[in-house]
Amino acid sequence: MADDDLEPRKRRGEALTALAKEDLSLLGIEELEDRITLLEAEIDRIRDQLARKRGSLSAAEAVFKK
Repeated sequence: MADDDLEPRKRRGEALTALAKEDLSLLGIEELEDRITLLEAEIDRIRDQLARKRGSLSAAEAVFKK
């Protein structure tokens, strides 16, 4: 049995909550800049997913509106 199977699953948003609680004063300038770059990429990924879901919703509404 893999060790991953024994660990409890993380709830949605738990990683984001933990990230938001991190002490940023311990990070250097380059680390902070890298974090911003990664977070901006994640925001773009989320916006893309949101646009896809909105498109799917609009398509479904159009089908059932008739």
